[in-house]
Amino acid sequence: MTVLKRIAALRQEMREAGLAAYVVPGNDPHASEYMASHWCEMQWLSGFNGESGTMVVTLDEALLWTDSRYYLQAGIELQGSSIQLMRESDIDCPKLVDWLAEHVEGTVGVNPEMFSVDDFANWQQQLTLRSIDLIKPIWTEGRPAIPQDKLYPYSADFAGEAVESKLARMREALAKKKADTMIISALDEIAWLLNIRGNDVEYNPVVISYVVLEAERCTLFVDASKVDIMTRNYLDFNNVTVLPYEEVFAYIRGLKGTILFDGAKVNEALYEAIPADCKKLNVKSPILIDKARKNEVELEGERIAMRQDSVALTRFFKWLEEEAFAEGKTPTEWDLMEKLHAFRLMGENFVEESFGTIAGYKGNGAIVHYAATKDKCATVHPEGMLLLDSGGQYLDGTTDITRTVWLGGAIPEQAKRDYTYVLKGHIALATVRFPKGTRGNQLDALAKQYMWAAGITFGHGTGHGVGHFLGCHEGPQNVRTDNNPTALEIGHIISDEPGIYRTGEWGIRTENLITVIPAAQTAATTTEDQWLAFETLTLCIYDTNLIDRSLMTAEEIAWLNAYHQRVYKETAPLLNDEEKAYLSRKCAPIK
Repeated sequence: MTVLKRIAALRQEMREAGLAAYVVPGNDPHASEYMASHWCEMQWLSGFNGESGTMVVTLDEALLWTDSRYYLQAGIELQGSSIQLMRESDIDCPKLVDWLAEHVEGTVGVNPEMFSVDDFANWQQQLTLRSIDLIKPIWTEGRPAIPQDKLYPYSADFAGEAVESKLARMREALAKKKADTMIISALDEIAWLLNIRGNDVEYNPVVISYVVLEAERCTLFVDASKVDIMTRNYLDFNNVTVLPYEEVFAYIRGLKGTILFDGAKVNEALYEAIPADCKKLNVKSPILIDKARKNEVELEGERIAMRQDSVALTRFFKWLEEEAFAEGKTPTEWDLMEKLHAFRLMGENFVEESFGTIAGYKGNGAIVHYAATKDKCATVHPEGMLLLDSGGQYLDGTTDITRTVWLGGAIPEQAKRDYTYVLKGHIALATVRFPKGTRGNQLDALAKQYMWAAGITFGHGTGHGVGHFLGCHEGPQNVRTDNNPTALEIGHIISDEPGIYRTGEWGIRTENLITVIPAAQTAATTTEDQWLAFETLTLCIYDTNLIDRSLMTAEEIAWLNAYHQRVYKETAPLLNDEEKAYLSRKCAPIK
């Protein structure tokens, strides 16, 4: 079916159900950012393939809300679909629920498995909601099955903590809250808690499952075909009971006492299964909080993964500069993506990318979440700007890095200024000292100050949390303008990625991963305060040809030179002589 026919089929279901509107969010039952294709209902219905968006269909209108990362992409993909793009990052764009309250009279249908408890409750304050799945009756052809790949144990040698210890700590958290049971639906939390990984979601080594944790019992709800004899023995050893995935609802209906859950993660359908006589305790998941604080084994693993990633990127940039355009060759963006993948495959303990590589040539780099395909991508020439945002999933850890390079020709002065404003903000965030209790939104302006002074800004977050051989995007910590109450803590990993985007010309973004560490004491430090700082984890060269040195301070140049010295020292032993010579040239000090 075409998009128009899918919308028409949905409207017929709505009429039969007596609904005035139906909402299709870009969610799955586990509140995942990246989903198994089985649950990509918003994308299937709308034809928009962005990772974030929510679609509303009334009997005579169709609208899609998405944020500024996807405006250009959505504008292209929604053409001819009759769907109106709602630019939710714009100040004058109404919130989706407010729009429904103002424009829709009657009942709004939602699939409760696709809505968190919190979102459902908030919407109920303004709307009359009905729990109903209307996509299942119309998506009958070509819908992918729920993945059936095997899960596997993740060694404590990489995780840094045994399952027994994690379960004990979570049971202590339950006891402190005077709760009997915890419902866990977030896939990364389940993977972390039980030290298991899988291949169910592209770029995310997670297992489609639920967990119900009780004082004397831990139950993993997962399809039996995913558990082989070795894994069954591993789960038995850790006193984890295995039941079929779909039995979680019946199990929850039999619970008693006080039930703890994270309403931002657990879906409404699970909540509705909790018996009415149970006390319901909606709190932020203690797993989410603990998982974000990386232990020393995890942090050392991240450093190892960063060195492997740096080697792959050094080889890639060397190839790009010396071979990619030799003898008149003109690779495509897709070719660059495949080449980088090939270099990462050479790395020890590499599993897969941590997200779809963004290779944005010239104007495509201005599309923040640009996604080239083999059949739809730009041809790259030895001129202009290339933005490369990529990452790897290694058993040791997760990487995420962006570098912007100039491929040849005269560099416009504006390009140099833009690149330098971004780099200065990137350095400012990486080098800040801050007192314990500081939140990410309090640091956000540091990365934007130089571009703000020039009248430039960007719409995406400055920094997101990162998991350990898990999701490339992890909460609760971040650095962005939103007022996130989560304070930055020792062991948190976040990205540092300011950017400037000029439509049709270029995109410039510079990204490293940084982790929170204790700051060194100074003579002026007050003893009653604990001060924190960042350690830069990522190791990779910057394109110094793009720097306008007149805009750089002596301190910034010193930081850059010291960083390049560190890149060479830590990664050169992993390179051959030709690669070492190339890296040495790129790490040469600037003045």
